[in-house]
Amino acid sequence: MSGTLNKVMLIGNLGDEVKMHYFDDKNCVGRFPLATSESYTNKQTNERITNTEWHNIVVRNKAAEICEKYLSKGDKVYIEGRIKTRKWTDDKGMDRYSTEIQCDEFTFLTNKNEQKQPQPSQAPNTTSQPHQPEQNSVVPDGDDDLPF
Repeated sequence: MSGTLNKVMLIGNLGDEVKMHYFDDKNCVGRFPLATSESYTNKQTNERITNTEWHNIVVRNKAAEICEKYLSKGDKVYIEGRIKTRKWTDDKGMDRYSTEIQCDEFTFLTNKNEQKQPQPSQAPNTTSQPHQPEQNSVVPDGDDDLPF
């Protein structure tokens, strides 16, 4: 294979609101931090460990405006893009680097209708009931000869 690939796919939660920067030529850039987490159990202590990784997400123009309008801190989002490292010089003349995810595609995963509904302070029935099929759905009566 002679080509190269720079592709990132993330599902995480916004760590802050989308910060917008507008330019004179009507272009804009939106930036926000995205948190992804992984959890595991320490075998020696049986303690649950969670590691969170923070990603700097950059979206441009119309996509940035859409993100600013519909995303807020804590929302879950799917991001697809590529890794880009920027270099700049700080106030003290030192070279600084920042690694960002240049977002090409995104999908909002937080349902705003569910999020805005008030949560009851005390649930009357906290036990979960198994899913019961609807009357019109097809449910096999007995064991099938299916291999799975």
